[in-house]
Amino acid sequence: MKIHEARLRDIYAHARACFPEECCGLIFGPAGEDIGLVDQVKPITNIQNRLHQTDPAQYPRDARQAYYMAPEEMLAAFREAEEKGMVIKAFFHSHPNEKAYFSQEDTARALVWDEPAYPDATYLIVSIYPERIAEVKGFRWSPEERRFTEVPVTPLHET
Repeated sequence: MKIHEARLRDIYAHARACFPEECCGLIFGPAGEDIGLVDQVKPITNIQNRLHQTDPAQYPRDARQAYYMAPEEMLAAFREAEEKGMVIKAFFHSHPNEKAYFSQEDTARALVWDEPAYPDATYLIVSIYPERIAEVKGFRWSPEERRFTEVPVTPLHET
């Protein structure tokens, strides 16, 4: 998966702003695999702490170990993408003080009845520590393997 450096900077800025909690959001743009300058990074509020405080039995993790995108913001982003004739290209979130990997929790959130809710979307995960962004990894659904597999993330340099 190719992504323009400017879009990575947008994601990294959101991850830094949310640290030590997980950030989350999505990217939409014209249909196509690459994420370029015209694509839009939409940070979404992580409401995991609110859910954890309200119902810790159902939401045992707080925002330092999990994320839950604010539904009203997601709906607004989906509507905006649709109004502009664009598609959801990627979802992203961060792993504070952790490596970038696709966890069981990530898999559970991405699947509906054992099928991906967004089979064409890439899931980007940013590993962030107090002093640096350590890495970003991408994951996509593999119909053959029936699981999410890592895909290379290649930054597109400014021209």
